[in-house]
Amino acid sequence: MISLLLSLAVLVVGFVVYGRLTEKVFAPDGRQTPAVAVNDGVDCVPMKPWKAFLVQLLNIAGTGPIFGALMGACFGPVVFLWIVFGSILGGAVHDYMSGMISCRHGGASIAELSGTYLGSAVKWIMRVFSVVLLILCGTVFVTSPAGLLAKLTGSWMNGTVWSVIILAYYLLATLLPIDKLIGKLYPVFGILLIVMAVSVIGGIIFSGGKFAIPEITLANLHPEAGNTPIWPYMFITVACGAISGFHATQSPMIAKCITSEKQGRGIFYGAMIAESVIALVWAAAGVAFYGSTQLLNEALKSGASNVVYEISSGVLGSFGTILAVAGVIICPITSGDTAFRSARLILAETFGLNQQKARNRVLITLPLLAAGGLLTWYAMSNDTGFQTVWRYFSWSNQTLAMISLWVASACLARKGKYRLGPLITAIPAAFMSAVSLTYILMAGEGFRLSSSIAYPAGAVFAAVLFGVFAVFSFRKKDTVQE
Repeated sequence: MISLLLSLAVLVVGFVVYGRLTEKVFAPDGRQTPAVAVNDGVDCVPMKPWKAFLVQLLNIAGTGPIFGALMGACFGPVVFLWIVFGSILGGAVHDYMSGMISCRHGGASIAELSGTYLGSAVKWIMRVFSVVLLILCGTVFVTSPAGLLAKLTGSWMNGTVWSVIILAYYLLATLLPIDKLIGKLYPVFGILLIVMAVSVIGGIIFSGGKFAIPEITLANLHPEAGNTPIWPYMFITVACGAISGFHATQSPMIAKCITSEKQGRGIFYGAMIAESVIALVWAAAGVAFYGSTQLLNEALKSGASNVVYEISSGVLGSFGTILAVAGVIICPITSGDTAFRSARLILAETFGLNQQKARNRVLITLPLLAAGGLLTWYAMSNDTGFQTVWRYFSWSNQTLAMISLWVASACLARKGKYRLGPLITAIPAAFMSAVSLTYILMAGEGFRLSSSIAYPAGAVFAAVLFGVFAVFSFRKKDTVQE
């Protein structure tokens, strides 16, 4: 219990102290934002700060900080440290810079920003990489709610039928102006996500000793610790809640809606800290409810949605059942639709299609949803399909976070206001570079190399990238118009 309370306190202090430092390095000013300067009535639409915060929270979160945190809790309370410091020093900085740099460039996507700061070759790589990641994300967040809905409704409404219904909703959410559907519904659903977390942790704390929240230990308590070392597996498993490249595709969406750059810290940095609080709650709840990482790991084999249902109903009774069903169905859907919306915006930039014209939006959206539908069919028709899609999504997610942080580092180096300022993104960028390469070298879906090869390779990769950046930051002049 003490570890959890201290972790929550550190997150709050991190928002106040490190969030202000991050803001100082970027230096927001009074220039017009895309919501004011463009205001196209479709994507660049002014939004009140509190509403923008809740939409951003729901866009980046969904069930990510729930599912990922529960799987991360199988490593034991050591996951608390990654959630707290990964968020403050990495994830929240990543989200803030992704949003604010996009705002400075008219709401440009992370793919376009990559081209601006890292060159045209990287831009094309990121265009492809980002769209693939977003389709994978949309697929993941179709499959899990469709599966749960099928269980609740019986054979007359199977998973395929529910998948089609969800994809039909995605079509509307992707095509309609952001203030018509997303802007109206998502603040309500964002509050639901917060209520779920507060209710669950309250039920555990005030259970009269029935559930015990473990204290932090550095030991790897994973039941399969021999094949699942903390480094790098835990850092890939827990993405949302610590650091997630998917957020770099979502922050530009809200960057088009803020009306002042000075709102950025509360919206971008703040939403990531809020997501980390949610992740902490569910990581603590997972081990507390099942009593051991062994039992939690066994429960997860039946699906993360089932675990959320069991914890919520077991801790809160019928009220928890309602929350669990609503949350596990609504939250992933609301991340999946914005994934496809972000993919539409990236492709619109790529092909120069004006998104004020409904015809152009339809032209891009239909092929995206068709690809998502095919992947969903694969995931639901194959016993290991969902796990396969999820693993590739997780790795590509953290790889995108690595690239996004290097983009931010290059941007800060060109600004040149603070000589050491770029280190605020370059250090976590190097860290995530080591995580990403080490994992794909070791993992079953990767090259399956031994740790004796993967660990040094990851370290050398990170050191080389950091060295290249150090040379770049001292030689590069500010040639980018902000």
